[in-house]
Amino acid sequence: MSVAKMFALFACVVVLTMQSTTLAQNTQQDYLDSHNAARSAVSVADISWDDTVQAYAENYANQRKSDCSLVHSGGQYGENLFMGSSTSYTGVDAVNLWVNEKQYYDYNTNTCASGETCGHYTQVVWRHSTQLGCARVECDNNAGVFIICSYNPPGNYNGEKPY
Repeated sequence: MSVAKMFALFACVVVLTMQSTTLAQNTQQDYLDSHNAARSAVSVADISWDDTVQAYAENYANQRKSDCSLVHSGGQYGENLFMGSSTSYTGVDAVNLWVNEKQYYDYNTNTCASGETCGHYTQVVWRHSTQLGCARVECDNNAGVFIICSYNPPGNYNGEKPY
């Protein structure tokens, strides 16, 4: 096999590998599984996928594509946002980051540890949020990814415990 053919074959393999990596862990089921694992750990019922909520999330993600700023939409849904500087970040990575905030949440006092964030976690496990829709877009100029999960009804009401 000529060097040119071997290089072309190698390039095709690299492109296909990158494509499968991009698609990995970004499916509807991936988002549901990672959310429901966290919810199950605290005996909260599974959340289900909702196409209307997902369309909202996708529309907003597309609006953020040019700058990928972590700015909330201000809409009717609860919302968790993620921005990563690499296009290799997946939806599951984002959910895992949010769920990792559990270590900072004190259920007894319904507060976060001093100087820490835990509101993304509490939204993931919010018992009254029953519908989920998520979206992931690559930022312009190869600046990374923007991921949003929207929740209906929204959670994180002051003074109310998530479960």
